[in-house]
Amino acid sequence: MIKLLSYIKPYIGMLLLSIALLFVQALCELALPDYMSDIINEGVMSANMNAIWENGFKMIWITLLSTVVSVIMGYFASDIASSVSRDLRRDVFIKVESFSNAEFDKFSTASLITRTTNDITQIQILIVMVVRIACYAPIMGIGGVMKALSKSTSMSWILAVAVICLLIAIGIIFIISFPKMKIVQKLVDKLNLVIRENLDGMLVIRAFNSQKFESDRFEKVNRDVTRNNLFVNRSTAAMMPVMMLIMNIIQIVIVWVGSKQVSSFSLDIGDMMAYMQYGLLVIMSFLMLAAMFIIFPRAAVSGDRISEVLSVDVTIKDKENPEHFNEKLVPNVEFRNVDFAYPESDGYVLKDISFTAKAGQTTAFIGSTGSGKSTLANLVLRFYDVTNGAILIDGIDIRDVPQEELRDIIGYVPQKSILFSGTIASNLYYADKNSTEENIEKSCRVAQATEFIDSKPDGYDTEIAQGGTNVSGGQKQRLSIARALVKNAPIYIFDDSFSALDMKTDKKLREALKKETGDSTILLVAQRISSIMDADQIVVLDSGKIVGIGTHKELLKTCEVYHEIAASQLSEEELMR
Repeated sequence: MIKLLSYIKPYIGMLLLSIALLFVQALCELALPDYMSDIINEGVMSANMNAIWENGFKMIWITLLSTVVSVIMGYFASDIASSVSRDLRRDVFIKVESFSNAEFDKFSTASLITRTTNDITQIQILIVMVVRIACYAPIMGIGGVMKALSKSTSMSWILAVAVICLLIAIGIIFIISFPKMKIVQKLVDKLNLVIRENLDGMLVIRAFNSQKFESDRFEKVNRDVTRNNLFVNRSTAAMMPVMMLIMNIIQIVIVWVGSKQVSSFSLDIGDMMAYMQYGLLVIMSFLMLAAMFIIFPRAAVSGDRISEVLSVDVTIKDKENPEHFNEKLVPNVEFRNVDFAYPESDGYVLKDISFTAKAGQTTAFIGSTGSGKSTLANLVLRFYDVTNGAILIDGIDIRDVPQEELRDIIGYVPQKSILFSGTIASNLYYADKNSTEENIEKSCRVAQATEFIDSKPDGYDTEIAQGGTNVSGGQKQRLSIARALVKNAPIYIFDDSFSALDMKTDKKLREALKKETGDSTILLVAQRISSIMDADQIVVLDSGKIVGIGTHKELLKTCEVYHEIAASQLSEEELMR
């Protein structure tokens, strides 16, 4: 929470001006009971209309001034709070963008969304309350006590009892509700997670008729959130009637005690009424502080959650004095004795991986599920860093090169095809916003996407729904491949990117790919033997280790693991070719 205070610094001038305006507003509020007292004592009791009009007009002008100051204060408070929230959202978003996969493993997507939205909103509400109340309420409280004592010291015990009762009431409510406030945000995380999983997996849920199970799961989380919020809200809602009860009792006591003093001529009626007003101001100041203390615990939890994201030490960093690739890059990719283990994991996922993927050649990776194929692709892109060993491109360790420069030379198609809301064209230009139409069309032809794009009424201007839900899996995959090809990159990584394509389209795409990317290095992760049979080099992985390197024909003879995979997918005739 302390770290977040640095976000107030750019607005310190506006904050100081707000505090100055608070003093003006407080002085206005504290002056009004005095004038009311004068109206009663000098005007009403003496039948002096001039005193009534004179003091009445003064009260009107003071009220107008207080109203104007209050409006300006509201503007400044909203401006400061909104600006700080904007800066926080920006920095959280930028920080999350810099996360490697290791950092994403620490936070769920639902939690990051909650922290960027709901948690920052809690901070925004707190800032408004602090600017409007944190300074104003103490001024009113202290000023109210001093002014009340100036009217009558004999009734000071009434205010003392009132303050003690208020503190006890606030303390009890705070102690009761604080533990629940601390867990509300975590429950909101859990609720968001369940909703997100249900929306993403709706088709699977329906296919397995699991609506009742998911409904019960949601209902449980929703009930927990509701129960905690109800407890907190009921606890805090009880504060208002308690405060009003104390306020009314104090008024009755002041009138009762004050009337005796008035009858004994030791106190004027106007001073008694002013004393009552000051007593109410003191109670109202405590009521405002109580409201802030109710909001503070939840905002403090939110602040800690935001600080957790902002203070994460990103594991993938650029060097202070990085190296740079040569202008005439030779895109040879070399794995040199690479070991890799996930953070906080006991065993290695990859062990002693060494091979070289040469420029102009296709290097394919195959193996059983969990053998480490996709991990190899993630390492080349520095989504993770190697635990031991090194990965070199054109003889330069990729850890010595800026991440932006590294990823700029790689065209990447992930295992799960991702499209963004917009048009087909906007998704293709995502790889290179300065690309030409000819390059876009050529990339689509190579990716075998032209046919279905042309069949759309709007062609390249066809709208893509969020997540690409209005195109088929194969179409989404082809558009993802086309997007990577738009980069005209020296290195391409296809992480099981042909799995949704039929055999005919797969073959045509690979042939066109070979023709158009002849000088590039292609790293191809695949599950189907048919997709890698023509690769220049096939790396066979088993339990994170290389068990074979060679061409399709060589591996059929020398690698038992590869032969088993091939035999499970190909007929006897195809194996003998």
